[in-house]
Amino acid sequence: MGSYFVNEVTVVGIQPSAHGVGLVDLTVTLWCENAVAGAEPVWDLIRAGNLNRTGLWHDLAPEDRHAWLSVALWSGEYQRQGRPDTPAGQVFTLDGRHIVDRDSFYCAIGEAINGPGGYFGWNLDALDDCLSGGWGATAPFALHWDSSAEARARLAERVPTGDGEVSLFDLLLEILEERGVSVILR
Repeated sequence: MGSYFVNEVTVVGIQPSAHGVGLVDLTVTLWCENAVAGAEPVWDLIRAGNLNRTGLWHDLAPEDRHAWLSVALWSGEYQRQGRPDTPAGQVFTLDGRHIVDRDSFYCAIGEAINGPGGYFGWNLDALDDCLSGGWGATAPFALHWDSSAEARARLAERVPTGDGEVSLFDLLLEILEERGVSVILR
């Protein structure tokens, strides 16, 4: 289903177990750098087999979209093991209607490339890594970005670059195109 690397385990309680003589029940706290607050409801969707349709992230609050991406990364890494990327030349459709900020862009592109709950980055460096292969798609490919004008207006945040500043939308286009993605704005 997925996994986290646990960095530290602390025993906070110990008592005899009701499951047999000589057994004990431990209560522990875990420290995990990668566990994000708010991820439990998304893991519950996966456990119950209900992460089976697109758009489940649309109504999430910003902090919950970040938790969604965390689960998409850690469950996606587990689910992708041994699965090849789609062949080069594929066409994916990115629905821009629900892209309102950085995290919603990553939720939308993850879903466009890898289906419900899919992962395809959760920051600019991770997006660049995914575009290098091993995360569902092989470049070159085409990305039809529907409702791109709406997304452009919402991703107007200025981002510093080596040449000054550009909008987040324009930087995303630049990264995609540099990695062999033909973006068709619709």
